[in-house]
Amino acid sequence: MSLTVVSGLPAHVLFVHFVIVLVPLSALALVVCAAWPGGARRLGLLLPVLALVTLASVPLATHAGEWLEEHVDGDALVRKHAELGDGLLPWALGLFAISAVVWWTARRSAPAPDGTSGASWSPPVLLRGAVVILSLAVAVGAVVDVYQIGDSGAKAAWHDNYSKTATQHGG
Repeated sequence: MSLTVVSGLPAHVLFVHFVIVLVPLSALALVVCAAWPGGARRLGLLLPVLALVTLASVPLATHAGEWLEEHVDGDALVRKHAELGDGLLPWALGLFAISAVVWWTARRSAPAPDGTSGASWSPPVLLRGAVVILSLAVAVGAVVDVYQIGDSGAKAAWHDNYSKTATQHGG
């Protein structure tokens, strides 16, 4: 298996599904954990690890997409899809960076093991609010970007490639 072809098929078709699932999942987890520190403590290291896997999936899909772009007849729709795809990496990086901050903050402000409120540090309310707003902005931006990229990819792949009426088979 290479990073461009899997079982004779373009790997991009497989890898984009990781992105389509992981970006919204990471975005949702980030917003929930930023708004609810108890959720961040419960998820623990899973939050930044999920965001890191999401971040890694983006260049994997992009690389496979660039290979595929070189092996199909190029048209304006394919070029638009490729351009949009190149813009997802900063969003995924933002998801990872903020997830790491949310995890670290929740870890530092965790209650003492005996259940008392002996947290070593508690973030100011204004800082928590800013992190929630930033998390929401990056999450929405990432999900909207994935939607736009996917929509343009579907249009590039399917335009003029199917019949608007059912075809008759056998009979």
